[in-house]
Amino acid sequence: MYRLPRDGRVTARSVRRWKAMIRATRFLREALRKGSPALLRSSGQHNPSEAPGERLTRALFPLLIVAALVAAACGAETSRPAAGTTTPITGEATFPVTVEAANGEVRIERYPERIVSLSPTATEMLFAIGAGDQVVAVDDDSNYPPEAPMTDLSGYEPNVEAIAEFDPDLVVISNDPGDLEKSLEALDIPVILQPAAESLDDTYTQIEQLGVATGHVTEAAELVGSMKSKIQRLVASSPTFDHPLTYYHELDQTYYTATSNTFIGRIYGLLGLRNIADPAKGAASGYPQLSAEYIINADPDVVFLADTNCCGQSAATVAERPGWDEIAAVKTGTVVGLDDDIASRWGPRVVDYLEVVVQALSRLHQGVSS
Repeated sequence: MYRLPRDGRVTARSVRRWKAMIRATRFLREALRKGSPALLRSSGQHNPSEAPGERLTRALFPLLIVAALVAAACGAETSRPAAGTTTPITGEATFPVTVEAANGEVRIERYPERIVSLSPTATEMLFAIGAGDQVVAVDDDSNYPPEAPMTDLSGYEPNVEAIAEFDPDLVVISNDPGDLEKSLEALDIPVILQPAAESLDDTYTQIEQLGVATGHVTEAAELVGSMKSKIQRLVASSPTFDHPLTYYHELDQTYYTATSNTFIGRIYGLLGLRNIADPAKGAASGYPQLSAEYIINADPDVVFLADTNCCGQSAATVAERPGWDEIAAVKTGTVVGLDDDIASRWGPRVVDYLEVVVQALSRLHQGVSS
């Protein structure tokens, strides 16, 4: 297979050759998909039971290979759907479609069958809306759902050649550390950029974007509706206290945290919780670093640990920290361990996250009431 230059530079010549190879691969795959079962037979012997059409298709298959390879070598253009033409998908979506993403308008010519996701959140969204069968590769952090085809692709240091090896017809990213988007678009590979959501509305929008892009509009709308209903019920079921509870959300054991002006802070805000980090130095960034002294003096009613998996933190390790045994959350047993991944991927499982928080508050309320 032709490879891009090892230094990572995408030249005009390399783009033309790679485009031609991609077109040839897609041409052959389409021929196989539309052809008869005879295409898959390796024997060249005559089969009396074959229909004439099958024999003709099998006989012409070597010519298809030659034609595809010639197209790859010469960089010849294969026919494309005319502008404005559409392809019906499952009776609800038509292609081409245009998605309004963070990187602007993204046009997707045809129903994507080879999606590469370099975003763990997008991976969860794709599978949740029923597009999992269209995903051929995900990055090395996309560990959910378990059936996601994890690879060694990196979302932080993406390699254009490694991505192109999967012959994708759509790539979803959460950030562009260099010129990834430009390089992939030079290969005629559409790219959807979905940065970290700042609110639930952002999450809903991203799910709907992927629904349009993958031909799963109805499933995406149903998922968003379900999430909204569940969140509404969870908020309504959350207990009320005599005074607003305060909390500390720990990102790591060096006391980095998130304020109320972040996605996770807004989730806590739905339940009326108050963030001890809001008046702290550096709070304007959204993610200030506090000190042990600051946290002890703030005396939060609840401590949420989003560093259980990465850093081995727990209610027990928190209680062993000097001076922390005097914090209200430690005294009442309201140090809540969270799944790091769920706490940092603001997609469909944000409902699960909110449920864990509400359950912790309910336990605290029962303890106070008894």
